[in-house]
Amino acid sequence: MAQGAVEKDVGSSSASRLLVICIDRDDDVGEKAGIPTPVVGRDACIEAAQRLALEDPEDADSNSIFSAVKTYEDLVSRGYEAEVATVAGSGARGVQADEKILAEARSVLGRFDADGVVIVSDGEDDESVIPVIQNVVPVVSVQRVVMKVSRSVEYSYAVFGKYLKMVAYDPRYSKFFLGVPGMLLLIGGFASIFGFTKEITAVLVSVLGGAFIVRAFDIDKAWAGWSKPTPAGFVRTFTMVAGAVVIVASVPAGIAAAGPGADITAALSDGPTLGSMMEGALPVLWTGMGVVLAGVLLGNWLGGSQVQAIDALRMIVLAALYPIVFQFAGVLLNGQSAFSLVPPLLGGLAATLVAAAILFRYTRRRQGQQASGQG
Repeated sequence: MAQGAVEKDVGSSSASRLLVICIDRDDDVGEKAGIPTPVVGRDACIEAAQRLALEDPEDADSNSIFSAVKTYEDLVSRGYEAEVATVAGSGARGVQADEKILAEARSVLGRFDADGVVIVSDGEDDESVIPVIQNVVPVVSVQRVVMKVSRSVEYSYAVFGKYLKMVAYDPRYSKFFLGVPGMLLLIGGFASIFGFTKEITAVLVSVLGGAFIVRAFDIDKAWAGWSKPTPAGFVRTFTMVAGAVVIVASVPAGIAAAGPGADITAALSDGPTLGSMMEGALPVLWTGMGVVLAGVLLGNWLGGSQVQAIDALRMIVLAALYPIVFQFAGVLLNGQSAFSLVPPLLGGLAATLVAAAILFRYTRRRQGQQASGQG
């Protein structure tokens, strides 16, 4: 809001004692400049703004404080009784920040009994506390400070160049923003040379989808952690690869169990065929998943991790689920009653609960012993 608009708002009100408040909701003044708030008075606010500008020249809150001081001086020159102050919230924002701002505003009003407030801020986040202050004293005007440099073409080019350099040279970003497009272009070029233009779309979409999945689930970071040159890393890598191979092998095992004349494409709508495939694939599939989970447990044990109870519980849950899934395959294959699932379900649930209680009680006891030993 321009200064003329502020004067218009003030002139249309009946307030004669005005308090100019600069709001710093995320407490940059306290966290960056180390200045306790509230900061009251022209000289104190100027000093706070200068110290904040020295600590972080790019922070807009210092400009907001200077703007509040200028507004204060304009009001004084026009004959108003005025005071200027800077109040701050907390880095966590939310209710905690609003309560702190309200308490500081009341503290300032206790020193300067104002009948109107002019609020100065640098954005909508700071202005969200206006209703909070309005419960204490009427808000006469709101002034939003916008730095002119942020609109300039030079600044835009500088910011764009900064992020472009980050994308090009920072390995965290270049792998995805340059590596994936480069791979797609390379594949497209070779496909065009060798005449595989029809198949190139499927290949490019598959590569791009795989890249999105890897980045979304941090698979690359997980693999880097698993493949570290340590005994635990080698164990995890071996068991993960071996388990993945066994899991993939469960697919042909299930197809073979369905028989040579089975219609695999209609397995989802044909209960006996699906049941045969599940019975044939289950032992191999569960073995593969067990190898992966055993590798996690063994790797954590070799690495001295304290999460072995969780790892053991995962294997117990996997074992408890096997009878349930196997019985479900029997229901599909032989037409058994669905109530036959109840006994393995209850047995697996009981085994899981008992194992969880024992493992976590053991973990808490061990943690208590370690704490007492350190004390």
